[in-house]
Amino acid sequence: MKLLRGVAVSVLLAGPAYAQGMPNVNLVPEIQHKTPEEKAQDAIREKAYRESLRKIPDAKASNDPWGDVRSGDSSATPKAKTATTRQKKNGSAAE
Repeated sequence: MKLLRGVAVSVLLAGPAYAQGMPNVNLVPEIQHKTPEEKAQDAIREKAYRESLRKIPDAKASNDPWGDVRSGDSSATPKAKTATTRQKKNGSAAE
C-alpha cells in the first residue's frame, strides 16, 4: 500500500515538472507586415466581397405568419376591453 501511495505522489509531482520542460508555445504571434502584392490581393478580395453583398436582394416583407390575422391598430383596443370587463366582473366599475 505504501508503494502505491509513493507512485501516486511521484506521478503528481512529475506532472508540473514535465509541463515546465515542454517547449514554449507563443499564443500571440508577432505581427507580420503584408507585402504590396498581398495588399493588392486583399483589396481585390474586399471589392469582390462588397459587390457580392450588393447583389443580395433586400427583404421586402416580414415573414409574420399571423400578419393577416391581426392588425397593428387594434392591438390597444383588446387591452382596454379586458380592463373594463374585469372591473364589471369585480363589481368595481366606475360609473
